[in-house]
Amino acid sequence: MKLKLDDGTELFYQVDDFTDPWTEPETVVLHHGMAKNHKMWFGWVPVLARHYRVIRYDMRGMGQSDVPEPGYPWSVDNFAVDLLGVLDKLELDRVHLIGETVGGSISMRFATLHQERLSSLTVCTSPTSFMDPHHAESAELIDREGVAVWVESTITRRLDPQMVDPAYIRWYAAQMAATPAHVVSGFQRNAGGDLGPLLKDVQTPTLVLAAASLREEVLGDFRGAADLFPNGRLVVFPGVSGFVQHILPVPCARVWLDFVRSLEQP
Repeated sequence: MKLKLDDGTELFYQVDDFTDPWTEPETVVLHHGMAKNHKMWFGWVPVLARHYRVIRYDMRGMGQSDVPEPGYPWSVDNFAVDLLGVLDKLELDRVHLIGETVGGSISMRFATLHQERLSSLTVCTSPTSFMDPHHAESAELIDREGVAVWVESTITRRLDPQMVDPAYIRWYAAQMAATPAHVVSGFQRNAGGDLGPLLKDVQTPTLVLAAASLREEVLGDFRGAADLFPNGRLVVFPGVSGFVQHILPVPCARVWLDFVRSLEQP
């Protein structure tokens, strides 16, 4: 299905709801990261959709959503505006929001602006700052050699070859490589600054999911995000190197269910 934002951009979205038909489930919105699409959440959906209405959408410029022309002002802030548009168009007053990598960064920015729309916030391996020169270097590599070369050079930082099926790595890389180069390099160059100082005012219950390590710490200390939120909670998966939300999707989703159920306790 597609929805149309106020500027005319059409975004693809999918709804999965396997809850009991006589109930009125809460809604979970899944926000993927840079150069990815809604399919990346495939392992989470069966776990979540039995208990919640699950909505996942393709970000502007990615997956099956419209791609702006070169020159569009890519930024965390503008993607947060898109997220607000999605909630408004789908008439979602309040949701549980889960974001991974840059999708988590966008979700954190959204929480600083519209925390009244959130029942909970979860971020997975998500940077709070885009000040590292790695981002500009990535943009230069993409402009010079293409998205596929960038993906190939970073894929083992994302998925640990010792923990996941090689066919999964190939599929994942192909999903990313399908993203137009100007979308990825444009964002890498203009993403934004440091979200950290803004997060102290977010009262939303927040869960941070992280692997024990990355091969290269180019995302900064993403594990430290939990300390920046007044109601932050950190769960680290020991022995995992990479993007735990993609390496261990089912355990991550079960941890999330436990987290949200703990919020319901009197």
